[in-house]
Amino acid sequence: MKQEQDERVIKTSVGEFLDLSPVDMQIIDLKVMLALKLKQARQEHVMTQTELATLLGTGQSRVAKMEAANHSVSMDLLIHSLFSLGYTTRDIGQVLMN
Repeated sequence: MKQEQDERVIKTSVGEFLDLSPVDMQIIDLKVMLALKLKQARQEHVMTQTELATLLGTGQSRVAKMEAANHSVSMDLLIHSLFSLGYTTRDIGQVLMN
């Protein structure tokens, strides 16, 4: 006879699980939006990560971390990278408003 296991599932958000404040979650959301836009911008420019890295004076692995919104990447670096690809303050503002 099979014993049934108690399979209780606790549903929670990432913010709750990591004990993040609503402000922390908003900052993470902004960073992810910028990272996604950077990847999209690189692809629109038909560039590899290595080519973007050369433009930015960094390595390909750093660009990969930027596009993944890695915790070690600052929003300043993401914004700087978008400016380097020709984006304006207005363009970046529109990214953040969506």
